[in-house]
Amino acid sequence: MTKMGNGGMKRWSFHGNEELDAAASITVRGVLAKVMSNLNPEDHRAVIPLGHGDPSAFSCFRTAAVAEEAVFDALRSRKFNSYAPTVGILPARRAIAKYVSHGLPYKVSPDDVFLTIGCEQAIEVIIKVLAVPGANILLPRPGYTYYEAQAAANHLEFRYFDLLPDKGWEVDLEGVKALADENTAAIVIINPGNPCGSVFTHDHLRKVAETARMLGILVISDEVYGHLAFGSNPFVPMGVFGSTTPVITLGSLSKRWIVPGWRLGWLVTNDPNDILHKSGVVESIVSSLNISSDPATFIQGAVPQIIEKTTDDFFSNIIGILRETADLCFERIEDIPCLTCPRKPEGSMFAMVKLNLSLLEDIEDDMDFCMKLCKEESVIVLPGFAVGKKNWVRITFANEQPSLEDGFGRIKDFYQRHAK
Repeated sequence: MTKMGNGGMKRWSFHGNEELDAAASITVRGVLAKVMSNLNPEDHRAVIPLGHGDPSAFSCFRTAAVAEEAVFDALRSRKFNSYAPTVGILPARRAIAKYVSHGLPYKVSPDDVFLTIGCEQAIEVIIKVLAVPGANILLPRPGYTYYEAQAAANHLEFRYFDLLPDKGWEVDLEGVKALADENTAAIVIINPGNPCGSVFTHDHLRKVAETARMLGILVISDEVYGHLAFGSNPFVPMGVFGSTTPVITLGSLSKRWIVPGWRLGWLVTNDPNDILHKSGVVESIVSSLNISSDPATFIQGAVPQIIEKTTDDFFSNIIGILRETADLCFERIEDIPCLTCPRKPEGSMFAMVKLNLSLLEDIEDDMDFCMKLCKEESVIVLPGFAVGKKNWVRITFANEQPSLEDGFGRIKDFYQRHAK
């Protein structure tokens, strides 16, 4: 009820969606925004962003010149000023099909590729497709909480399985078997790992696929950090096992090309046995795209040139930088007693780090640690509860080395000031 100017009361028939608000509150963006709200305006030092996976602002992570030129060429051609087809323009889908077919025992067709506004829209699409009454999906813990947010917003039940830090953050497959029931539709894996920095072996992915087949569920393989592997395990696309169980691969240009703002992603069905067509999943993917927005057409128009002309030297340089900054991150963490990283990162842009609160005065939990670190040192890290791991933090090493050195120096100062 609201009071009107004439002194009367008026009842309005609309109000905000509290379920949507609750779903949005658990996203990485939402939590980081709350942490950053605690910045001290009187601290004039540079803010050190170690909380999110967007290094595009740093000169050493600039995208390939040929990618920029591809966008210019697409714009100047005036061929991409119109609406695109629902599933994306054919040249872009053909280029992505060829790109994701590398290393697979079969060829992906352009008809298996659906373009999305970044990888997040790909997540939205598949969650909506699976959100039928009574269904549930299995999500990794720790993981990327956008899946939870979308599942909650679409009334899809989600259940957590654990990733095992003492086994290189592998999937707890026995836990997966215990969680699944006749209403389970899919399992989500993220490889290379966000937030763990892990890279699954071929053998472990095979076991994941075999488990999914036994349970009669599909695998949603989030490969937005695909190919960003710099440790002992090479990146293996989950699509290798598409003949074992249906696989839906999610990816984008965002991370490997360092262009998250271009918002070009994809959803790919890896399904040589055509199970996803027969079950109606592909039809529902198209239906979902029919009632949503499309990636900018000129970015779609640039995709073939971006993929075909980017050289291995560009990718090797990015991998080399990430390897060096991951090593630096791991070494500096070892020098701060209240932090423990169970395994050196081997992929993506992140490390999961355990907090030892018993060594700290007046720090209640991971959120309190991050809020006070932000206020006192202008260093941003992500509290672990935002990725399903309370009293841990996620730290990104996709940063310039001097900034990383400065950031970890400030974290050590913070520890010494709060140590018992």
